[in-house]
Amino acid sequence: MDAPHTDPGPPSPRASAPSPRAPAPSGPPTGTGSAAARVYAHVKERLLDGSFPGGSLLSENELSQQLGLSRTPVRQAFVQLEAEGLLELYPKRGALVVPIAASEIEDVFEARLLVEEHCARRAAGAGPALSAVLDDLIAEQERAIAADAGGMAEFARSDRTFHRAIVHAAGNTILTRLYDALRDRQQRIAAVSLARNPADAERFVAEHRGIAEAIGRRDPTVACELVSAHLRSARDAARGARGR
Repeated sequence: MDAPHTDPGPPSPRASAPSPRAPAPSGPPTGTGSAAARVYAHVKERLLDGSFPGGSLLSENELSQQLGLSRTPVRQAFVQLEAEGLLELYPKRGALVVPIAASEIEDVFEARLLVEEHCARRAAGAGPALSAVLDDLIAEQERAIAADAGGMAEFARSDRTFHRAIVHAAGNTILTRLYDALRDRQQRIAAVSLARNPADAERFVAEHRGIAEAIGRRDPTVACELVSAHLRSARDAARGARGR
């Protein structure tokens, strides 16, 4: 019989210090070869940052010519990305970029609210140790906003890292792994939303700053409330980007 569970309370600052970066997206299956890995990385990055928009059709032939490779590794990469739900393959026509569905937005943000509200409350025990990391990420986001090109895609990646740092600091490895499972969908939704409404980024930075300050004060109630309000705001922005 399992031992009864006891709540250890908020982790100590040393235990809750967040890793500076979330794990990189997983690569192609073992054995597909370096050429397929290159195509996979190339295409997936552009799917996640919105460069290949939902509803567009990708051509095996065009990509193979652009990358100087045969069509075989392109096809292998497409098959893997179809398994991840990012593409739909149509023989002799190409690969359709799967649009972000309304249900996906709702499901992702529902999962994020459940995880992040709890983790923000617990992570507030990390105090200045975590808020220092969050402050660095906020500065990174401000630099991304100021960038002339590619800024919103970089902001979306940094935004994901900001939230992941809070989840990690809560000290529950199962919740961190669950959160990491959302990373691709989360980044894609954020990138598409920000590409259509780049002015939202400045508002998100202000909300991030409030969250970091509450964590720095070790105020779990306010940290939880601010994370909840921020995620609901981001969900509304994502809904709006779909024209709802």
